[in-house]
Amino acid sequence: MSTGPVPTLDPGVSAPAEAVAPLVRGIDVLRVLTDAGGTLSLSELARATGLARSTVDRICATLAHMGCLRLDGRDATLAPPLMAVGNAYLGALRLPALLGPRAERLADELDESVSLAVPDADGIRFIHQATRRRAMSLSFRIGDLLPAERTAPGPLFASAWDEDLWERWRARRAADPEDRAFPAVPPRQEAEKEPFEERVARAGAAGCALDDQLIEPGLVALAVPVRGPEGDVACVVSVVSHTSRHSAVSLREAMLGRLRDAVTEMEEALRGPVPDAPAPTGPDATGPDAAWAAEAKQRLGRDFVESLARGLAVLTVFGPGRAELNLTGIAAATGLARATARRALITLEHLGYVASRGRGFRLTPRVLALGFPPLSHLTLAEIATPHMRALSAELHDSVSLTVLDGDDIRYTARVATSRVMSVNISVGTRFPAFATSMGRVLLAGLAPAERAAFLARADLAPLTPRTVTGADRLGALLDDVRHQGHALVDGELEEGLRSVAVPVRDLAGQVVAAVNVATHSSRRELARVTDEVLPALLATASHIEADLHVAGRFARIPAA
Repeated sequence: MSTGPVPTLDPGVSAPAEAVAPLVRGIDVLRVLTDAGGTLSLSELARATGLARSTVDRICATLAHMGCLRLDGRDATLAPPLMAVGNAYLGALRLPALLGPRAERLADELDESVSLAVPDADGIRFIHQATRRRAMSLSFRIGDLLPAERTAPGPLFASAWDEDLWERWRARRAADPEDRAFPAVPPRQEAEKEPFEERVARAGAAGCALDDQLIEPGLVALAVPVRGPEGDVACVVSVVSHTSRHSAVSLREAMLGRLRDAVTEMEEALRGPVPDAPAPTGPDATGPDAAWAAEAKQRLGRDFVESLARGLAVLTVFGPGRAELNLTGIAAATGLARATARRALITLEHLGYVASRGRGFRLTPRVLALGFPPLSHLTLAEIATPHMRALSAELHDSVSLTVLDGDDIRYTARVATSRVMSVNISVGTRFPAFATSMGRVLLAGLAPAERAAFLARADLAPLTPRTVTGADRLGALLDDVRHQGHALVDGELEEGLRSVAVPVRDLAGQVVAAVNVATHSSRRELARVTDEVLPALLATASHIEADLHVAGRFARIPAA
């Protein structure tokens, strides 16, 4: 049976004798899926990894059982719970939490996109993005790997490279002159106008660096290093624009002073006390422990690759306040035997996802290559749809997701049923919020002042004889909805249309959307809606929220 290619930190380095082969293969599957944008058929996965189809099936079944992947027919798709691995690195790093809000303020001030990046060998990875909403958007995904020589941060990091890294860079350039190994950037079209070594020397002397359309035509960027308390470069902050707004020279002239002022504030934040970080809960707390993995193995048999689950569990024990752990701490946190944890660490270090220093172990930026880039760009609608589809299949009724848009609700995702008589609504449809179950859930989630303002201005004209009108009566209903956690509307939007809705809350506990089940009144009595539909709907909202909380911990998740 083929074991497939083994990804290593350096080409030509053979795997240690103690490396865990199933863990290597499982991570290779995740890496290939990530580079492919998050979805491949099982046959394509087998071809891309060189693994036997039966091996791919077992790996994907394991990842699906862990929630890290969805199997839909012949396709495997990465799922938000996998982001717990990248979240562990970003939480341990602290930089997104400490500097991310300052990057957001800088982007607002400059009206340009702002990025934070860290080095990864002879490349860079983004760890935070503050983007501008424009028709021509300039942004990369968190976790994307870019070649150092085609970026603004790259020369600043390369100014500290040792000869081994320079040799690695030269070997990589010779083997891949078009940068085909970097899915996040278009292939290189022409030779560099200026040798990278000269850009590095100039950036080191100036303390800043420019990207003048090196990634792609039209994109320009200015970067300045952010130094930690010991004087080393902790990360690099970049302002990214387009040649329709700035040339590289004008970007530097207009932005450098303000960028350096912002960097001074960031460096002060790094020298300050470390804020207490709340421990993550739910699926983002840690990966599956040894007991969970053993139980899954006993229940699923050979279709569950226990060593893969254990290896991913090792990655997720890191986080805020746990940037560096020794073997004993990792074994205790995962419930693994020391020998088992040690073999997993040897494997992960060989692959470049863990680095050791003395007796301590740390995650490396390469961890972000395990699913984070494609998953960090999911919308709430994309996160919710698989769960809505499952609920619709269970109940044989339509399921919808909406957000509040002014005084209306706007449909952002929908799973319809194929019936002769069904609720015919498409994504983008708007209805008055006050007369719908989802609207009442969303209105009930507003702050008291916002809700009072709505009741004072809204047109509450009846849509059917059943529609509740009058600000006082509707206000009392919204209080009930807020207390009950759901809204049930019967024939108020349209005669015969009965629906029940519950809120979807973000990591901060704010209501960001509502999900409902709609049916014709002839199909279910009101009591059956409450007894049969509501519990399943609440469970679905809980699943959506769990994925949203993992995905939204370090990435911004738009509603649609």
